[in-house]
Amino acid sequence: MSAILFGSISTLADTSELQRRSFNEAFSAHDLDWSWSRDDYVSMLGSNGGADRIAEYARSQGVEVDAAAVHATKSQIFQDLLAGSGVSARPGVVETIEAARADDVKVGFVTTTSRENIDALLAALSPALTADSFDVIVDASSVDAGKPDPAAYRHALESLGEEPGSCVAIEDNEGGVRAAAAASVTCVAFPNENTADGDFGTAAETVTQLDPTHVRGLIAA
Repeated sequence: MSAILFGSISTLADTSELQRRSFNEAFSAHDLDWSWSRDDYVSMLGSNGGADRIAEYARSQGVEVDAAAVHATKSQIFQDLLAGSGVSARPGVVETIEAARADDVKVGFVTTTSRENIDALLAALSPALTADSFDVIVDASSVDAGKPDPAAYRHALESLGEEPGSCVAIEDNEGGVRAAAAASVTCVAFPNENTADGDFGTAAETVTQLDPTHVRGLIAA
C-alpha cells in the first residue's frame, strides 16, 4: 500500500488571507491596536502555530497578552468566516484524492490545527471533500508537538500502517515541508498565495497545482 498526506488546511483550500483577516479581527475584539498587513503576515509564515505567532509578536511589541485567548477568538472568527466564504478546493486536489482512492492509495490529512478548524473547512468544501475523503485525520490533539516537529507525520504513518518511503506529503509552508523531511517522507511543496516565496529546498519539487498521476508516481520513484 501507499499514501498521500495533505499537510495543512491551505493544501486543500487557500485560506491564508482568510486566516490573516481572522487574526486582525481577533486583535480588534481583544482591544489590541494591531493590524497585520499582508507583508507582515507573509514574514511570519516560516513557522507553524498561530498562538505562538501571537505570543512572539506581543514580545516584539513589548506587551503582555493572553495569546491562547486571542488565538481562540481568531479560530472562532475563522470558522465563522469559512462558513460564508464560498471557498473551493485548490487546483487538482479533488482529482488527486479521487484518483488515490480509486487506486487503493490511502489519503491522510496531517495537520496540527484544531479539529474545529478542520470540521469548518470540510463543511465548507462539502460535498467535494468530507471527513470520509481521508483514511486518517491528524489534528492538534493528536500529538504533543507542532510542525516543524515530525510528530504529526509519524502519528499518521503509524495510524495508517505505512512506511515513510511509501508515502508522499503535500505541504504549503516551510515548517510543514521541514516536518515531512524530518519524518523521511517525500514532500511536494504546494505554496498558497502567501507562501509562494518560501524556502522549499527540502521538498522534492514545488508546484502550483496537483497532477494526480504525477503525485502518484512520486510514491514509486
